[in-house]
Amino acid sequence: MNASMVRGASAANAWRADFPALEQRVHDRPLVYLDSASTTLKPHVVLRAVENMLARECANVHRGVHALSEAATASYEAARGKVARMIGAARAHEIVFTRGTTESINLVAQTLGRARVGPGDAVLVTELEHHSNLVPWQMLCRERGAQLRVLPIDESGQLRLDLLPTLLGERTRLVALSHASNVLGTVNPVAQVARLAHERGALVLVDGAQAVAHLPVDVKALDCDFYAFSAHKMYGPTGVGVLYGCEALLETMPPWQGGGDMVLEVRWEGTTYQQPPYRFEAGTPNIAGVVGLGAAVDYRDGIGLDALSAHERVLGERAMQALGELPGLRILGTAPGKLAIVSFVLGSIHPHDAGTVLDREGIAVRTGHHCAQPLMARFGVAGTVRASFALYNTAQEVDALARGLRRVIEAFA
Repeated sequence: MNASMVRGASAANAWRADFPALEQRVHDRPLVYLDSASTTLKPHVVLRAVENMLARECANVHRGVHALSEAATASYEAARGKVARMIGAARAHEIVFTRGTTESINLVAQTLGRARVGPGDAVLVTELEHHSNLVPWQMLCRERGAQLRVLPIDESGQLRLDLLPTLLGERTRLVALSHASNVLGTVNPVAQVARLAHERGALVLVDGAQAVAHLPVDVKALDCDFYAFSAHKMYGPTGVGVLYGCEALLETMPPWQGGGDMVLEVRWEGTTYQQPPYRFEAGTPNIAGVVGLGAAVDYRDGIGLDALSAHERVLGERAMQALGELPGLRILGTAPGKLAIVSFVLGSIHPHDAGTVLDREGIAVRTGHHCAQPLMARFGVAGTVRASFALYNTAQEVDALARGLRRVIEAFA
């Protein structure tokens, strides 16, 4: 083991102590958690932030003059500022809090999409997309009489950029693509796609759910108009998401939901709405969850993205090599620079069967189509086993996965 691996292992062991979920045993074995692409574990600092909000600053935001409400509002808005800085947004009010990536994308589809997409227009997605960045656009296109176009990938899982100019027609109103694939780990050249899209007059929405915990994100450098992600995939709570939208576009978009806190004045004759982002945050938000997201941003920044990414890169490379040596195992997605996500099939062994055997070994992986059925069809499979790695994983856990898969192969021989 070289010096960099030793440093990585030492750091990972220190980071692991931050995550109470790793203290438990599963089926009387130490937990090996390899399902972070679905949801990450939560560190103590995030749990404490949520608990403090519920226990001490338990009040609604934006609506009270008493001390608890003012404290809650300050914590809530501080989290907005942290998120804006993390992704390079120019202003905090370009950050809209939602329930998750899915709601963020639907918000854009049902407001700006309905206003800008009409009969004969087109929305372009990629073959890599999670259902959350596909189904809302299918629904919009069906409703508006528009066409849904798909940018294919090659066998390694990279976008066929050579086909992009042809697919980007004059009537393409929006391009929706993932920053990184939740199945293959492919990191897409978002800035390059955005440049071509903007040259044709199309807007660009990026599904960043898989990227924010692992990659630096600068929405200005990416040149995207919208960027959506979820807290729970970057060490934060579930039920909280973010939609970044550039100020000029957010100001043109109508509200998606009506209710309290998104209005300036309500009369029988009509209603005047708040400016963004509050226009899009009707009702009482998930205040504790948003504060937890702010703590997660601080936690990620405290570790340092360079150290985190380097550690995960070593794990991903080790996993690709170790699993690639197993008989009959086929890895889907081999793009250079991919995230530490490995999806694979084991001959005729059903992914659910493989996942069940691994679970008995204390190893948590994801099995199935991963909300990406068109992508599964592209590779001719119904589903895969997916192992995804995060900062709290170790080289020993990669080796445990390889040993567990050998037991799976032996069990179904």
